Amino acid sequence: MTNALITDVLIIGAGAAGLTAALTAHECGATVTVIEKGARLGGTAAISGGIVWVPDNPQMKAKGIADNREDALAYFRSLDHGEMSADTLEAFVDEGSNALEFLNEQGALELHILDGYPDYYLDRPGAITDGGRALDNALFDYSTLGDWADKIYNGGDIVRMMLLETPLGGGTGIIEPEEMQRRIDGDLRGWGQALIGRLLKACLDRDIELLLETSARELINTEGRITGVRVTKDGVDQTISAEQGVVLATGGFEWDEALKSTFLRGPLTAPASPPTNTGDGLKMALSAGAGLGNMTSAWWIPTLSMSGSQWPENGAPQKEAQRSLPVLIERTLPHSLMVNRQGKRFCNEANNYSALAGAFQSFDPATYDYHNLPAYLIMDSQYLARYPIASVMPGDPLPDWIVQASDLPSLANTLGIDAEQLETTVSAFNTHATNAEDPEFGRGESTYDRFYGDRSRPGAAATLGPVAVGPFYAVEINMGALGTNGGAKTNATAQVLDVHGDVIPGLYGAGNVISNPTGSVYAGAGGTLGPTLTFGYIAGKSAAQTETV
Repeated sequence: MTNALITDVLIIGAGAAGLTAALTAHECGATVTVIEKGARLGGTAAISGGIVWVPDNPQMKAKGIADNREDALAYFRSLDHGEMSADTLEAFVDEGSNALEFLNEQGALELHILDGYPDYYLDRPGAITDGGRALDNALFDYSTLGDWADKIYNGGDIVRMMLLETPLGGGTGIIEPEEMQRRIDGDLRGWGQALIGRLLKACLDRDIELLLETSARELINTEGRITGVRVTKDGVDQTISAEQGVVLATGGFEWDEALKSTFLRGPLTAPASPPTNTGDGLKMALSAGAGLGNMTSAWWIPTLSMSGSQWPENGAPQKEAQRSLPVLIERTLPHSLMVNRQGKRFCNEANNYSALAGAFQSFDPATYDYHNLPAYLIMDSQYLARYPIASVMPGDPLPDWIVQASDLPSLANTLGIDAEQLETTVSAFNTHATNAEDPEFGRGESTYDRFYGDRSRPGAAATLGPVAVGPFYAVEINMGALGTNGGAKTNATAQVLDVHGDVIPGLYGAGNVISNPTGSVYAGAGGTLGPTLTFGYIAGKSAAQTETV
């Protein structure tokens, strides 16, 4: 074994949290090294929509949109079920705007407000109805990255639109051919690819060392202080020493079966994140004696799995893993509903995706089973004539993962669900959906419900319409996640705490490897990336200015 490197601050993981921590530590005067186990960097953030949710952010202030600390804290505390720590929650609320301002000054972010995008829980104090806290990325020029442009993970998809231009952000999804060609020629990219691209460019401009395909195996503890990590690179074991601190920024554990079955409150069978998220940082933190928080939770989201769709190889332990896609718009559009294996509706289909986990993971003691998993999204021909299902556009040939039948009983029989109950469910739904009403679950009553619907239709009709015209279609829906959000406990300065609540000297954390500052609450679009960037900023600053205790 050889001593390959000595640095001031070592960052493990090159996603949004790690790159933010690296940039911050560098600007605080530290020498910085970032290691990433994959052949590409960016992680979950790189394949995400890239939206950043931060209260009272600089863009809100510039546009005169009212927000304040008290409202933001009231909003979170009204949703807390005991999993939030006051110090880390307040650190996020207090430092979020500072983090964005710092990253903007470094050229590492270019964000704009998603106009009209509401917070997710509009009935709670401190919520904002008309948008402001959710921020979208401007397009980023990948040609400025040189060879590094091909080293950012994209899952095989290049995104050349800002989210506000797509139906997810309230746009049409249509870009004029000339403009699209300009973006292709200039290699302009949006969403999470823009977010990670800018962060990476800022790090490269400062000659921050980035080592890919370098797997961290074990933290080094020297007389009670974390002083480095043992890694494997090119088949060779090496030691990297960190004189000031190590920052864990390795993502969650949603692709590790043992960790999922040990900690999560219910099934997570179809993650929407890259298969590199196998809990590496969590295991290292546990070995160092870290305390844990929020371990039963994740950034839940319903997903569908397209047969034959697999994650491209990325140096991940699970090569050729099944790829699953978030189901956002599909379940909110008219002429659709969702049922369980009994053929019954069980939720407001248009509710925010993270909160829906509670409905999917409902446990039936009579059958000793999760009776709402899998679920099925049922659609009629009116739906398919107007709206997409994942990448399948109206008029496209139907893939095998979309089930088709001439009538509802035949569809139910093919799916293996109760045909009589399905007919009863659809009939009851149609009776009220014709009038854009849903007395059973209140679908369409919230501004959020209607945001992802067909907004060419007024009011609740944006999301409600009868499922009445054959043929009928269905896709299987399972419980996925954008990542887990429980992990090592930290304090407000991102220092990892041990099982007794004491600081583990030299160890810091940010992103999905730590116990999320907002607990299990997905506050609004970008509710994962807001805390991730903020605690990356806090961790980088703390590690660079650490006391040698």
